[in-house]
This record gives sequence, structure tokens and C-alpha cells, in this order.
Amino acid sequence: MTRIDFYTHVEDKLPVAVQLIGKAWERGLSVWVRAADESLAVRLDESLWLQPAGSFIPHCRASHALAPETPVVIDSDGQEPRSHQVLVNLGHDRPDYFSRFERLIEIVSLDEADRQRARERFQFYRDRGFELHSHNLSPTP
Repeated sequence: MTRIDFYTHVEDKLPVAVQLIGKAWERGLSVWVRAADESLAVRLDESLWLQPAGSFIPHCRASHALAPETPVVIDSDGQEPRSHQVLVNLGHDRPDYFSRFERLIEIVSLDEADRQRARERFQFYRDRGFELHSHNLSPTP
């Protein structure tokens, strides 16, 4: 069954996503990133070229010919995932295919609308018996 991790109280989702993607890649896991829109996908793509400093996370867009062979794939077009280890959901809703993955990562910002949508996803997952974990990334204790 899919393990679901919610990372909450995040000021900016992008650096948190880059950090979590990097950790998964370092562990040899394939990562499918579901971006909310093209703008976010472009920003994430650019960030993965630059972060973490001094290293490179091999990645590409879902439409690229090398996507089936690339450990980190960014999708903003609703493509069918080619890997099923880690899903990073940066979309606004619950992906229909989330339960195919070993692990789902949800990153929740401080924005109230984002938090409300995340609460609804959390309740959906909980009501269906998925293993849920919350990680409060608030800068204040």
C-alpha cells in the first residue's frame, strides 16, 4: 500500500520539492513529479539543473524521448507515469494514479486555499486506509 507523506507549513514548495527529489534520487529511486502547470514545471526543471549545489539530478520532462530511462521525470501535461516508486504531487488535486506508487509526497504551502485542498486530499487518503505521515516544516517550533 502507498505510503503518503505530507510536508506542511512550507513557505515555498519548489526548494522543498527539489530537496525531496534529490533525497529520493540519492537512494536510487525513480521519481515522477506532477506539476500543477507549465510554469511550475519550467521552474522545477531549472531548479534541478542548479540544485543541489555541486551536483546534478538527472531529469527531463515527461514528453522527452529519454523519459523512460530518466530517474526523475516532470509532468505538467497529465501523461501516464512510467515509473511507480515515488510520486511528488505539486498539483492542486489528487492524482487518479497515486495508489500505483510506493510513496506519495504532498507538499503543502502556507496559502489557505492550498491548505484546504491538502486537507481534502488528506481526508480522502485517510478514509481509504492509506498510511499517512505528516512533517511540519514550519520555521518556528
